[in-house]
Amino acid sequence: MTHELTASRLASASSKTTASGGWWRDAVIYQVYVRSFADSDGDGIGDLRGVRTRLPHLARLGVDAVWLTPFYVSPQADGGYDVADYRAVDPLFGDLSDADELVRAAHALGLRVIVDVVPNHTSDRHAWFREALAAEPGSPARARYHFRPGRGPLGERPPNDWESVFGGPAWTRIPAPAGDGGTSRPEAGGAWYLHLFAPEQPDLNWEHPEVAEEFASVLRFWLDLGVDGFRIDVAHGMVKASGLPDIGRGAQATLIGTEPLPFFDQDGVHEIHRSWRRLLDSYPGPRIGVAEAWAPTSERLALYVRPDELHQAFNFRFLNCPWDTRAMRTVIDESLAATASVGAPTTWVLSNHDVVRHVTRYGGGAQGLARARAAALLMLALPGSAYLYQGEELGLPEVADLPDAVRQDPAFLRTAGQDGLRDGCRIPLPWSGEQPPYGFGPAGSWLPQPADWAPLSVAAQTGDPHSTLELYRAALELRRALPGLGSPDAGPLTWLPAPADVLLFTRPGFACTLNGRSDPLEMSSPGRPVLSSAPVETDGRTVLLPPDSCTWWAL
Repeated sequence: MTHELTASRLASASSKTTASGGWWRDAVIYQVYVRSFADSDGDGIGDLRGVRTRLPHLARLGVDAVWLTPFYVSPQADGGYDVADYRAVDPLFGDLSDADELVRAAHALGLRVIVDVVPNHTSDRHAWFREALAAEPGSPARARYHFRPGRGPLGERPPNDWESVFGGPAWTRIPAPAGDGGTSRPEAGGAWYLHLFAPEQPDLNWEHPEVAEEFASVLRFWLDLGVDGFRIDVAHGMVKASGLPDIGRGAQATLIGTEPLPFFDQDGVHEIHRSWRRLLDSYPGPRIGVAEAWAPTSERLALYVRPDELHQAFNFRFLNCPWDTRAMRTVIDESLAATASVGAPTTWVLSNHDVVRHVTRYGGGAQGLARARAAALLMLALPGSAYLYQGEELGLPEVADLPDAVRQDPAFLRTAGQDGLRDGCRIPLPWSGEQPPYGFGPAGSWLPQPADWAPLSVAAQTGDPHSTLELYRAALELRRALPGLGSPDAGPLTWLPAPADVLLFTRPGFACTLNGRSDPLEMSSPGRPVLSSAPVETDGRTVLLPPDSCTWWAL
C-alpha cells in the first residue's frame, strides 16, 4: 500500500491542534527562495508577485507558513543577504505594495509569513557603511562596524587570523586616507574592516547602541506590515569575543558548528535575542523568531530557544546526519533531550538554500530519491516543527554540472571554484511544460534548468499517486489528522526493539519504521499501515519493508 490510499481514510478526520496553543511548536514551514520560486515579469528572476500567484500550491501542499528569503534593496553580492535598505523592496522583486499584498494573500489562505532579517552585517552600499568610509578613524560612524588597524610595521597585515566563511581573510583594507601622497603601495592603505562573509558584507558592531536601536525599528516596521515572524540570519554571529583573539589554525569554516569559535556562538548574542523576544511578544499573534544558529553542541543550540529567547532554531545536526540509522537515532535523541531541557520544541530540516539537496546527499539517482522520500516521512513524524525547502516536495536533485560562467555564489568566485557550489540547489522551480523554463516565468531563468526536469514539475506530478509531490501532500494531511504526528505535546517518543539498520518508534496512536538497509526486510507488523514512501506488503502479522523506506502505522 502506498499513499494513494490515504485520502479515504482522512475523509472524516478532524484537524489536530497543539495543546500549548503555540502554532509554531508543530508547524510545517516552507522556505521560498524568492529569486527561484516564480517570475511574474519575464526578467528571469523570481519576485514577490510570482510568489503570490503560487501561494495556492503551498496551501494545497498543506504547510502552515511561508519563509521568504531576503527581498530588500541589495546589490545582490550574496543573493540579497547583503542588505542596503532594510525597509524597502528591491526593484528586482517588486515594491512595498507587493510585499503587503503577498502577506494579505497568504493570510487569506491560512498561511503565515516569516521574513528574513540579516543583523550580522549590512551591504557595503548601506548608508551607514558609506558614511563610515568617509569618516575619520575613531569616528562614531566607524564605531558601528569593526574597523581595526592592521598588524605589521605599516599595518599591512590583517588585524587577526580570522577567515571568511566564503574563503580568504575576514578582513579587507580600505584605501589610504587623503594626504598619503597618492601612493599605490599596499602598505600605505588605511584601516581594515571585518567581514565574516564577503567583503561586500561588513559586520556590524552590536556593542554600539545605535545598531540595536536600528534593528528594533526594522523589526517593528515589518511587524506593523503584518508579518508573523523573522528568520534571523547568522543569529549566532552578532557578538564577537572581546579583543578579537586569533584562532591559531586555518580551514576555520570547517569548524563552524563543531568547535567553539571567537566569532560565533558567543554568550552575548542571547541578550539580543531576549530583547527581540520582548518586542515580538508585544505584538498580537503570536509572532515568532527563528534562529539560523550553528553551535558546537545540541546543548548550546538549545540556549537559543529558552523561554525568554527565540521560538525555534534550525537543527543542522539532523540536516548533516548521514544515511545511517544509528547516527540518526543519536541525533534525534540528543536533539529532543536538549530542547526538552529548556521546554522548547525541536525544529527539523533536511535542506535549504545553502546546502546540497538531500536527494543528492543521500546518493542521487533512484536510491537518493528513495532515501529522500523516506527521510521526509521520518522528519515529519518527529515531534516538533519541520521546514521544507522549495522543490524538495518535487524530489528535485542538486544540479551539479552548472557551467562556471553562470555561477553566482560569491564563495565560488573567492575560492577559484573550490568551494561555493550553492547555486546547484537554487535552480528555479519547474511548474509545468515540457521544456525550460517549465512555467517559472514568461521567459528564461537566471540559472539554467536541466533539460530533463519536465517529469518533476508540479503539473506532471499532480494526481500521480506515486509521485513525491503527492507523497508530501498525503503526509501533511495525515500530520494534521493524527495527534501523534508532529505535536511535541502529544506524548513521548518511545523507541522499540528493531532489527539492525531499522528504526522503530511509537507515539500515542502512531508508529514509524525506517528501513535504512539497501534490501527488503521482513519483520512483525507494528500496526495498520497508513502511509509509506514505497509500497509495503503486509498480511497484518508481518510486513516486508522495502529498502530505503519509511512507513507510518496507526495503532
